[in-house]
Amino acid sequence: MTIYDSIILGVIEGFTEFLPISSTGHLIVASEFLGIDQTNVTKAYEVIIQFAAILAVVFNYKEKFTLKHINLWTKVFLAFLPIGIVGFIFSHQIKELFSINIVAIMFIVGGIVFLLVEKFYIPNEKELINDVEDVSIKQSLWIGIAQVFALIPGTSRAGSTIIGALLVGLSRKASAEFSFLLAFPVMSAVTAYDLLKHYHEFSGANLEALAVGFVVSFAVAYVTIKLFLKFLEKFTFVAFGVYRILFGVLLLSTSS
Repeated sequence: MTIYDSIILGVIEGFTEFLPISSTGHLIVASEFLGIDQTNVTKAYEVIIQFAAILAVVFNYKEKFTLKHINLWTKVFLAFLPIGIVGFIFSHQIKELFSINIVAIMFIVGGIVFLLVEKFYIPNEKELINDVEDVSIKQSLWIGIAQVFALIPGTSRAGSTIIGALLVGLSRKASAEFSFLLAFPVMSAVTAYDLLKHYHEFSGANLEALAVGFVVSFAVAYVTIKLFLKFLEKFTFVAFGVYRILFGVLLLSTSS
């Protein structure tokens, strides 16, 4: 992997990880376009840029990472359990789903779901939850169940959790923020598992490319989180739904 490849993939990971457009799907497509084989060294690189994205959440919400917010993190952990359990039990079956066609189809399906939810989403400011601290245990569990759909490549972890949060009564901003925080245990678990599985591959990796990818992914993810929240103050998720459909159609047309 070259420095150029590292920068491109770092930007893609950092920009797409917390947006409802599937970082995994974009990384698969980008790797195909750049001609990067999915070797164990590549997997080790993906671990590094995922870890960088996790740190972006920590730095953006460092005030939440204290014992004073233990109640919030209890609910976040409960939301993590469904995907943790299902992902562990069906890990081999999930890996077999990875293909351009499945990614493309799920992009389209996810886009349609976003458009439908936005069409019927009639926010009542008095009833909506605007602060993630006010999310109930029941709501957090439903969001966690919605997140399970993210195990299908191209669905998007952020997209699944945001849709689940909107459906149980969170505002757009609170839905995005809960999704950011929920990314911490999910991505930490995935990163820890991948580190244990591929740690020996780091000795054969281009350390300079790894370092560049880490810095780029962190910086882009940090800025993306802030800009995404600003975007939601004025706009809806319709643009993401349209983008997903167009991107999915493009993938299907180029892969056939």
